Amino acid sequence: MKTVIKGFIKSSLLDWDGKIVSTLYVPHCNMRCPFCHNRSFILTPDDHPSVEINEILDFYKERKNFLDGICLTGGEPCLYDDLVEVLKPFKEAGALIKLDSNGTSPEKIRELVDAKLIDYIAMDIKNALEFEKYKKASSLKSEVLFENVKESINYIKNCKLPYEFRTTVVPTIHEKQDIIDIAKFIKGAEKYALQNFQPENTLDVNFEKLTPFTVNDIEEMADSIKSLIEKVVVRAKG
Repeated sequence: MKTVIKGFIKSSLLDWDGKIVSTLYVPHCNMRCPFCHNRSFILTPDDHPSVEINEILDFYKERKNFLDGICLTGGEPCLYDDLVEVLKPFKEAGALIKLDSNGTSPEKIRELVDAKLIDYIAMDIKNALEFEKYKKASSLKSEVLFENVKESINYIKNCKLPYEFRTTVVPTIHEKQDIIDIAKFIKGAEKYALQNFQPENTLDVNFEKLTPFTVNDIEEMADSIKSLIEKVVVRAKG
């Protein structure tokens, strides 16, 4: 499958801590997280016009003195076969590249790292690393893909690139113990971000009726795992 860009934020301060980037959204995903806030990119991608890669590359080249690089997100970027060809011109132009992934394709992540095409990896960990809990959070039905998630975690921890793991914390799906269990699985990771669920444009519209955890709730979860993780970050709206 060839890479298609269905969303393009020209400059963002939110998608890579400490960096100014253009953010590129691919459609399609092999998960169906009910709390996903990019519903239309997953369910109705044809509702969005495609943005040409060369147009984005030209935009970056014209503004490279202002922009640090790009963030490739989605959807799930690692579903696409041609990422090396897509990202190489950006790297040759001097762009830093951040990859967002759900970790179901460790071989694709490894390919991009080996090709020296990415500078930072952000991997979502949907729930505690037990198949039934992961299935509840992601609708993932394949145990093979679930094992791939665990393989990606171990690979990323040891690939010598800057990285973060992150979990969107959702009422009805997560409890404090789930976050502790995740932290135990990734013990020693350099960075773990807890992101508070926002009930907007969710894939399952019933989740738009949920009340998110409070900031204090998220901070308490973060405090409970700080002995396990080098750096714990809270991303939560008040």
